[in-house]
Amino acid sequence: MWPRVDGMRSLELGTPGDLRSRLNALVLGGRKTATTGLLREYVEETEGLEYAGERLALLNDDGRRVATVEVTGVEVKPFSDVTWEHAAAEGEGDASLEQWRAVHREFWESTGTPITDHTTVVCVRFRVL
Repeated sequence: MWPRVDGMRSLELGTPGDLRSRLNALVLGGRKTATTGLLREYVEETEGLEYAGERLALLNDDGRRVATVEVTGVEVKPFSDVTWEHAAAEGEGDASLEQWRAVHREFWESTGTPITDHTTVVCVRFRVL
C-alpha cells in the first residue's frame, strides 16, 4: 500500500534522489502535468487506480508533502499506445515519442521490469492546486 499523507494517497515520482527532485521541480514549475506508471505496480501494491478529481500528496524524498495535485484524467493502455500528447505533458524534455519510449524503457528496465509494447501502463494527468 502506498503512503497516505493528510488523508490523501501519495504521488512519489521517479526514484529517490536527483531524479525525484528534478521531477518534483518540473511539477512545481508547471511543466510536468502527467506521469506514467506500470499497472503491475498497482496490482502488487493492491492499490486502486487514481480517478479524476482525486487529490494526491506529491512527496519528496523525506516523505513530506511538497504540493497537492488533482488528477484530471487516467487512461490504462499498452505502452505502445501512449500518445505524444501524454509524453509531452510529462514535461521531461523528450524531443519525440520515440525518445520518451526509450527513456521510460531504460528506467523501468533498470528497476528490474522489462517493458514490451504490450506492457500495460497507467497514464495519469494532473494539475497542481
